[in-house]
Amino acid sequence: MAGNSARRGATRKSGSKKGMVVGSGGQRRKALEGKGPTPRAEDRPSRSKARRTNSAARRGQPADRGGRGRRSGRGRPDGTETVAGRNAVVEALRAGVPVRALHVAERIDVDDRVREILRIAADRRLPLLEAPRPELDRITMGAVHQGVALTVPPYLYAHPDDLVAVAREAGEVPLVVALDGVADPRNLGAIIRSAAAFGAHGVVVPERRSAGLTAGAWKASAGAAARVPVARATNLARQLRTYRDVGLFVVGLAGDGDVEMSDLDTATSPLCVVVGGEGTGLSRVARQACDLVARIPIAREVESLNAGVAAGIALHEIARARRP
Repeated sequence: MAGNSARRGATRKSGSKKGMVVGSGGQRRKALEGKGPTPRAEDRPSRSKARRTNSAARRGQPADRGGRGRRSGRGRPDGTETVAGRNAVVEALRAGVPVRALHVAERIDVDDRVREILRIAADRRLPLLEAPRPELDRITMGAVHQGVALTVPPYLYAHPDDLVAVAREAGEVPLVVALDGVADPRNLGAIIRSAAAFGAHGVVVPERRSAGLTAGAWKASAGAAARVPVARATNLARQLRTYRDVGLFVVGLAGDGDVEMSDLDTATSPLCVVVGGEGTGLSRVARQACDLVARIPIAREVESLNAGVAAGIALHEIARARRP
């Protein structure tokens, strides 16, 4: 009889070529069980990222080389920064950026920029390291280096309270510039340069959402960063309130300020000038921490001033008022 067998429970479906079966034997249950999370691309040998990772490991280079056209300055895990490219390196050396080492490719094609780089390095007695181009590729993390690169040590920030203490120890009226979200290192460098030109005792930047003193900021300061200390505040609004408690008059800059900067009657007092970020201006919490908000008069056709330009004009007005 069809389907009958000496083995109990065995059946045969019509049209089946597999013969008689008792049950699935757990095969269907196993098929429903997942195979776990999908492996990462670098862990799957068939993927291009895995081949690239393995190839980089054999060469002793970083696995993630990133995209093309990287910036001339690159941050590194140890806090140092790399300046790559002949123009960028020569500008950094002219500005007096502190240097940990100068890396030059073997058999480099020498031009006027390379000659100037080597001359400045010899005058400053900088560590000069000759390296093959693959090593320069590794140091610059894939940036276009043209055979030269600088490694720059991390900047040592001052404490915001020290800026006032140093001014009072010198018998001078404190003048501090605080930056509220200035994100462009070139603006930071320009403000440091203006602070040095008009007698400010330091610049304060917040830890988050703000430019730090990178190699780009050093270049923009034209060496002034070596003379004007830069402090970093954990919370800028709280630091502004601290400045008020120790006797500084806190003035913010905004287009809708209460008075014009030239009419500020507290310019000769201990002062902290707060400059807002590019596009956003003063934040609400920073504005609330100010004693007064001043404005710089401009033509109606112009919406606002660059943060570096506004800081320079405000510091000039303060220096003019303090001049005997």
